[in-house]
Amino acid sequence: MNKSTLIYVSCLTLAIAVVLGAFGAHALRDSLSERQLEVWQTGVNYHFYHGIGMLMLTVLYLFKPNAWLKRSILLMFVGIVLFSGSLYLLTTMEWTFLGPVTPLGGVAFILSWIAAIPGLKQSSKNA
Repeated sequence: MNKSTLIYVSCLTLAIAVVLGAFGAHALRDSLSERQLEVWQTGVNYHFYHGIGMLMLTVLYLFKPNAWLKRSILLMFVGIVLFSGSLYLLTTMEWTFLGPVTPLGGVAFILSWIAAIPGLKQSSKNA
């Protein structure tokens, strides 16, 4: 994935988070239980947190590229798809078989932040 693609994916990821947040707050409000709405909102929150993380790291990557930053960005994206995506499908489609996928997304989030450490360190050396 090239630099410009990473910035587009980061921005699109955040736009999708806004859409899904609004969808949950308005369209799903009457069709999901309180607990399901909480799970949906958890997915949206983590989607936003890591979408912002992706965007911040991508901006740094544009100026100070290194393999660790790219890994971190990609792992954040994978985490959003697995963690938030599974929560969205668990609540709306009731696909309970996706339950084990959610923690894999959490692991991807953790690994993404760990990968950010050497990436940020390497970028700061080149500053």
